[in-house]
Amino acid sequence: MRSSVRIWQRIFGLLVAVLLCVGCSQVPSTKLNPWAVVQVPIDTKVKLLDIAFSDNSDHGYLVGSKATLLETKDGGETWQPIKLQLDNQKYRFNSVSFAGKEGWIVGEPSLLLHSNDEGHSWLIVPLSQKLPGNPISILALGEKTAEMATDVGAIYQTTDGGQNWKAQVEEAVGVVRNMERSADGKYVAVSAKGNFYSTWEPGQKAWKPRNRNSSRRVENMGFTENGQMWMIGRGGQIQFSDPANPEEWLKTEYPELATSWGLLDLAYRTPEEIWVSGGSGNLLRSADGGKTWEKDREVEEVPANLYKIIFLSPEKGFVLGDRGVLLKYQPQEGAG
Repeated sequence: MRSSVRIWQRIFGLLVAVLLCVGCSQVPSTKLNPWAVVQVPIDTKVKLLDIAFSDNSDHGYLVGSKATLLETKDGGETWQPIKLQLDNQKYRFNSVSFAGKEGWIVGEPSLLLHSNDEGHSWLIVPLSQKLPGNPISILALGEKTAEMATDVGAIYQTTDGGQNWKAQVEEAVGVVRNMERSADGKYVAVSAKGNFYSTWEPGQKAWKPRNRNSSRRVENMGFTENGQMWMIGRGGQIQFSDPANPEEWLKTEYPELATSWGLLDLAYRTPEEIWVSGGSGNLLRSADGGKTWEKDREVEEVPANLYKIIFLSPEKGFVLGDRGVLLKYQPQEGAG
């Protein structure tokens, strides 16, 4: 009896040691923290979802859940809330985009807003009741021209300010976890449960489903500036597609072995500098295209999950988190 108790004590001790080891990160720290927390005047229950600026200026907009719309005129240093006259103040604003002074916002339940005066006024553009799914992304492509995608993989384009829309794909892909668009119009969509992903490019009639290449479910996917794909898997793993063979994937990388189970998003600041975000203020940087990594430990003190990174230029970047958390990139400290 005593021997069995001692055995269980040893097993418990080993488990504790393993857990303590998992909590220890061996990733080097960044020399500087280029991110500053920006105070945003919103309810901490609001989830920030997207950010855009008009004509590459300091005038921008931030959108989120609970019909949240905020405006900045100083490049994102300060924000002021805008109250829209909507029949439902519980709309979730998923995406915002500008081309010059023309702006678009999409949300759910199915909603499309359009502005032609740099966001000073917004008009509701009626959407068809037969629209498959809810709009989750909008991209302003030029005057009166935009591309909209829904949460089931339907893609549409308008060239007349949203009065008419032309379907770009004949069949939807099904409910998706997230969807990203490349600069040249290609899309990748992760299935709702992360079991598989699908790709589509202009000219194709339907999405092409693809099996994930590991036992880990897919968390998020996207594109680099040159069209190469990246994939974040459960358990903190990252993979990049092979530049020489886009159908193949390079070996799996673990930026923070054993502790990065909560990686959520990836973005390039420059062709070589990558930032990856995750749960509990986890923010990692690679200066060599993903070969080596370092950790921004000052950001760990931010009590939020960091689920979206957006670089509008190498000098202008933001990280969106839950609890209304917004981080702004400081180029004077982070350049290099």
